[in-house]
Amino acid sequence: MNVPVTVYAEMTPNPSTMKFVANKYLLLTGDSVEFSSMTDAKGFSPMAEELFNFPFVKNVFMAANFITITKTDNVPWDFISMELREFVKGWITDGKDVLIQMPAPKTVIEATEDKPKKEYLPSEYDDAIKSLLDEYVRPAVENDGGAIDFRGFDNGVVTVVMRGSCAGCPSSTMTLKGGIENLLKSHLPEVTEVVAENE
Repeated sequence: MNVPVTVYAEMTPNPSTMKFVANKYLLLTGDSVEFSSMTDAKGFSPMAEELFNFPFVKNVFMAANFITITKTDNVPWDFISMELREFVKGWITDGKDVLIQMPAPKTVIEATEDKPKKEYLPSEYDDAIKSLLDEYVRPAVENDGGAIDFRGFDNGVVTVVMRGSCAGCPSSTMTLKGGIENLLKSHLPEVTEVVAENE
């Protein structure tokens, strides 16, 4: 028997993003993907591509069973959340493709003007840090419509990338410093600081 698709909209700590949660899995658990333009989404996510046809959609982040949409500042959520919710629900109900293939991870060269992103050498603490992030941090961050990815550990500093609603959200800095940094320090005395790298 087919379970009807339900989608509900939920505000996130970031005022310009809203999370649309479905009662069906859209991506494999642990997978997440983000698009910041129609060009980004082309050939990867027909759903994201279609969402960028809405003039107020600025960013689309997808994970497990939700999609976080970042809107432009010129239109309030009151006017568009229902329309977006119906779009997401209709797309899933019709069984259309959410994602046809995962984009390749962004290459180091695309980083800020001529300054390549820092390369991290594997460290003996990487696995411990990743498992702490997966167990304690990821569920909470996903709950807020975002994702956190471990980038590297160097000289006591853990570097992570915040995506989805967590990118550029005022409260994500507090989460990073207060929550994640304290958690990692209490489990691994070698950690002195946690910083976020901007995508």
